[in-house]
Amino acid sequence: MFTDTHTHICDEAFMGREDEIVARALSKGVGKMIQADIDSVDRPAMYAMTEKYPGVLYPMIGLHPENVRENWQDEIAQLESWLPRHPVAVGEIGLDYHWDVSFKEQQKEALRIQFELAAKWDLPVNIHLRDATEDFVQIVKDCAHLHLRGNMHAYSGSLETFREICRYGDWSIGVGGVVTFKNARLPEVVALIPLDRILLETDAPYMAPAPLRGTCNEPANIPIIAEKIAAVKGIPASMVEETTTDNAIRLFNL
Repeated sequence: MFTDTHTHICDEAFMGREDEIVARALSKGVGKMIQADIDSVDRPAMYAMTEKYPGVLYPMIGLHPENVRENWQDEIAQLESWLPRHPVAVGEIGLDYHWDVSFKEQQKEALRIQFELAAKWDLPVNIHLRDATEDFVQIVKDCAHLHLRGNMHAYSGSLETFREICRYGDWSIGVGGVVTFKNARLPEVVALIPLDRILLETDAPYMAPAPLRGTCNEPANIPIIAEKIAAVKGIPASMVEETTTDNAIRLFNL
């Protein structure tokens, strides 16, 4: 069985086709899919889907860094009310300075607070990081006392950065369609990171793997990603399937 550790089945790209997307994933052997949270607006729909497919779909709760705006504190204050509905992680949270740095300081504060909540609730974290590596590493260092565990969604950093953050917590990387892209540097990093630190993900509907690049991604494409990782590491695809699912079950307590 494969596990997609980061997907957005309730995205508007799948509107009206959610059941079809889940069914197609199951037909490809993707038996577990973790739904990334963005903010309070989309959360009810996400939970409605996860509760429709118990043991198949699992929810996260968190405030995405691009959604950190004037009301960010109110957004975070709402998170605890969702705990009785069994989220498996705090995510997707992190830092993103790519398009807008107007709320840069608020993003950092929101991340620190959500790290503290994850530690308090004994949940792993799911990290979105873009163009903010230096600040992220510093926050991870500052929060070493929280003994964080989690994964770096859509990891695009270096081996050195991964080793650095692992000094301050228990971290894995999420590998998606980018690993199949021509001229991508990610395969070089994946080759050197132990398989027991790797998770499969799609980030559907985004980042479809080659040869489907440019189309609407979906969890059913997970086996393509696994095949590429197997080729990079020179191991059977069945080993990637089994180990990465074991990794996900352990990290997210599925």
